[in-house]
This record gives sequence, structure tokens and C-alpha cells, in this order.
Amino acid sequence: MLDIASVILNLNLKRAIRTTAFRQALIYLVLFGVSVFVLLGFVYWWTVGITTLQTDDTIDAEITGLSEQYRSNGLTGLAAIVRERSRNERQSLYLLIDPQRIALGGNLNAWPDVPTQEGGWLDFPYQRPVGGKIVTHQARGRHLLLGNGYQLLVGRDIHERLRIEKILQRSLLWAVALTLALGLVGGLLMSRNLLRRVEAINRTSRDIMAGDLKQRIPVTSGDDELDQLAVNLNDMLEQIERLVMGMRQVTENIAHDLRSPLNRMRSRLEVTLMGEASDTDYRGVLQQTIDEASELIETFNALLNIAQAESGQLEADKKDFNLSALVRTMAELYEPVAEERSMTLKSEVEPGITIFGNKHLMSQTLANLLDNAVKYGEHGDSVMLVLRNIDNRPELIVADSGPGIPEKDQDRVLDRFVRLEASRNSIGSGLGLSLVRAVAQLHCADLTLKDNLPGLRVGLHFEEQEIEQAQAKPND
Repeated sequence: MLDIASVILNLNLKRAIRTTAFRQALIYLVLFGVSVFVLLGFVYWWTVGITTLQTDDTIDAEITGLSEQYRSNGLTGLAAIVRERSRNERQSLYLLIDPQRIALGGNLNAWPDVPTQEGGWLDFPYQRPVGGKIVTHQARGRHLLLGNGYQLLVGRDIHERLRIEKILQRSLLWAVALTLALGLVGGLLMSRNLLRRVEAINRTSRDIMAGDLKQRIPVTSGDDELDQLAVNLNDMLEQIERLVMGMRQVTENIAHDLRSPLNRMRSRLEVTLMGEASDTDYRGVLQQTIDEASELIETFNALLNIAQAESGQLEADKKDFNLSALVRTMAELYEPVAEERSMTLKSEVEPGITIFGNKHLMSQTLANLLDNAVKYGEHGDSVMLVLRNIDNRPELIVADSGPGIPEKDQDRVLDRFVRLEASRNSIGSGLGLSLVRAVAQLHCADLTLKDNLPGLRVGLHFEEQEIEQAQAKPND
């Protein structure tokens, strides 16, 4: 089991290393590591430079003071001061020698056996007692020639300064190493987390491609860009599922609605051909066949109009037209139809309302709404057709007092081939309200279905900007 777990972990690590997130994290890590190294290197350089400068300044100050003492008090006075300072100073180092290199005073045992650098500076080791033991320390000093072969060496113990420099060096290396290590681990963890979330998206995509349209991408509580992507993809999947299910339903409905009239047409023709029939009989059968074929053509035309309106192919055919005149014409056209069914069609049309749209599709929309209102009404019912302008927005309303549509079905009836009665034996294709919705979308209008108590109230509410465009141009 441990071997299997280690193999899986190695595979996950290898996949994480190959991810874009890890590569980006590695680039940022290198840049951050270089920045840390430069910053700490500057701190180290500045700290070492300051401490070295302080040491040299201290030595220079002592050299200057002792030179003044030599000029004032001579060699004897200088030797006395050197011996005095050698007893009191712990970090300062002194050595005064004669031409034979015999020490005349100081706390150094012998002259350092190192070459003198430019400016008289020397870096040398020396021995001093610490805690009862003789240890070797490093020192820095300056050589001063006094004349007649006498020489003076003034220095400072720099052992503590060198120790601090080593600590700073180690700290610098450890800081860079820890930065790189922690950044590398963080990059791996971030890559694995991102890989896990991306893999969830890929897994869901594979399931959906396999046919499971119910799958959705998991969303965490982080509300980051991946969650926003997942939400958008899930919304897209919801839309795709609705479209696919709608397409299946449309296909089934088309098969049902077209199969019955085609079977009736075929059966009628076959029966007519099997027996003796007169010219009048043939003419009657052919006329019935033509009528049913016309209904099929109307169904296909309605489907084509819906598809064109939803796809935006008819945008180029839009222009300004007088909606008030069109509504009055449709009202006059359907008044006799309503009277034949002992119904009343009333209209209230505000004049001069012009919109930017497709006049032909709008007339079909009005025809579908009025046809439904009259078809599903009963004797004595009334139909109300209203066109008015509210807050610079035209509003078209068709209201009837028929059976209406239940609230739970008001969204569903806008889909293609949807009929509320399960037998689907009523006249019509179930495409009327689908065309109304498609035309409303084409004209950027809000479509509402409400209960008219009793009956159905269908409203089309157009945008204000279309009114402004219409007012700037003459009416049709």
C-alpha cells in the first residue's frame, strides 16, 4: 500500500511540476529569491562597510592623537602614553619599537610578520589571553614611522567584527535557501490545488461528453476566478441542457404532429385509389390533401421564422414602422372573426406610436395572439387589444376572458410545440407563443404572461430607445 501511495504521490508531483501554475510560481520564486539575495547582500555589504569604516576611523583618530603627543612630549612621553593605554584598552593594540625592533611599550609581543599595505595598513593575527587561555585573534592596524628608526603600530581587535560578518553571511545564505525551499513547496502545493480543481473541470467535461448532461462543475466557497469560471460554465451547461432537452422535445413533437397529417393524407389517397371514384370525389380528396399540406407548410414556415428571429438573421430587415397603424389594421381584420364566435373585440390604440423593427414578424405576432384569444374563447367572451405609450415606452397588450394558462405553465407554453392538453388533438401546432417570444427578443421587448381574472393577459413592453429612434424619423 505504501508503494502504491508513493507512486501516486510521485505521479501527482510530476503532473504538478508540469502545470502552468507551477512554472509561473517558479518564475516568481526565482525573481523573489534574487530580490531577497540582492536586498540581504546590500544589507551585508553596508553593515560590513560601516563597521570597517568605524574601525579605521578609530585607528586614524588614535594615530593622530599619538602623533600630537610625540611632537609635544617626545619619545619618552609617547612611550609613557602607549604603556598607559595598553593597560586600560581591551580592544586597542599598541606597539612602540626602537631601530633594533625592541619593544618600548605596548600590549603586542612582537611586530606582526605581515607586509604593510598601502597607507600603512596591516591585517594580522595576534595572540591574547581569554579566560585563562591563549587564543589567536585577528587585528587591523596602521604603521607610523616616527623618525630615527622608531616605529609605532596602532591597531584594533576585529575578531568580534569578523564573527558578526560570518553570522551575516550564514544568515544571508540560510535566508535565500529557506526562501527558495518554502517558495518551491508553496509552488507545488499551489500547483496541486490548482491541478485538482482543473482536473475536476476536466472530469466533469469528460462525463458530459460521454452523455451525462446532469453533471456540473463543483464550486468552492472561495469565490475566486476559478469559482466564477465554474459558475459561468455551469450556467452554460444549464443552457445547453435546456437546448438539448428542448431539441429532443421538439423532435418528438414534430414527429407526432407531422406523422398524423401525413398518415391521414396517405390513407385518404390510398382509399380513394382503391375504389371507384368520380371526378368530384377526386377533387375533394385532392383539396383536403392540399389543405393539410398547407398546414404543414405553415408549420415549417413558423419554425423557420422562429429560427431566423432567434438567430438575429432578420436584424437587417428592421426599420421604422407605424405600430399604431398595424395594430388598428389587425383589430379590423379580427373583429369579424370574433363576431362569428359571438365574441367582442375591443381596441384602444394610441396614435403615432412608431418602433424600429420587423413589420412582417410583428403582424404575425399580433395574428397569433389574437387568433389564440379568439380560438380559446367562448360565446360571449371579450378580447381587449391595447397599444399605449407609458413613460416613453410603447406597451402592447392582448387580453381575453377565456380559460387562461395556469401560472406554473406560463413559462413552458413559450417553448416550441407545447400544448397544455396531453392528447394534442386541438387545432394548431403549438408554435404561436414560441414565435411571439422570438419576435419579442428580436425587438428587445419584455414578454409577460399574466392572469387576466379570468383569461390571459399577454404584454409586450418595448425599450425606450426604440421610441426615440422612431420619433426622429417619419412614420410609415
